[in-house]
Amino acid sequence: MMNFHILTLFPEMVMQGLHTSILGRAAEREYISIEAVNIRDYTLDKHGKVDDYTYGGGAGMLMQAQPVYDACQAVQERLLQRNGANAGRARVIYVTPQGRTFNQSIAQELAQEDDLIFLCGHYEGIDERVLEEIVTDEISIGDYVLTGGELPAMVMIDAIARLVPGVLHNTDSAVTESFGDGLLEYPQYSRPEVWHNKKVPAVLMSGDHAKVDAWRMEQSIMRTKERRPDLYEAYIARMERN
Repeated sequence: MMNFHILTLFPEMVMQGLHTSILGRAAEREYISIEAVNIRDYTLDKHGKVDDYTYGGGAGMLMQAQPVYDACQAVQERLLQRNGANAGRARVIYVTPQGRTFNQSIAQELAQEDDLIFLCGHYEGIDERVLEEIVTDEISIGDYVLTGGELPAMVMIDAIARLVPGVLHNTDSAVTESFGDGLLEYPQYSRPEVWHNKKVPAVLMSGDHAKVDAWRMEQSIMRTKERRPDLYEAYIARMERN
């Protein structure tokens, strides 16, 4: 079972979002587990405060180091007790637009871990000192800024979890879809055979699996070349090397 631990100020947001549909069923069947750890529970401030003004001035508030550090340490210590000291500490992923851009390759890499801790910032971010202490990976989902790290964390968890064995009913899905082999996925069709005067391609009705596979590969290559020339060029270079 793969375990996701999310350090957040809004636990209800991530738990409601991740305990539905495929991931919800996967959690019920214990292929994955998802827990949200409320950073506010670890503040020493009697009013539950977790932020303060930034040194040097500037707009907005900054999340303080102490509650973030203590929340993360509590999870790490619990994992060490469960797994034993020899298992090492879990990777801590800080969700930030300054990190490396998330993609399918990173999802596949992270899916090999037993435990992942996601740190979700808010306001103007998090005190740099605690990031230096606890974070192992800084990852972004794109070159834009959101109000918090919860949505990006949920995106990454969804992409990672579906690679865990048992999460998807069809084990081929994670292999044949877009980016599985560096190409975009081929177009797909379902019933009826004719809709709005558009017919399903005849090859898909032929029953010839070799021809279907060849057509799908051709369509994947064409679609990638048209829509994502960067991926297409990388694919061609990879084919030439092989």
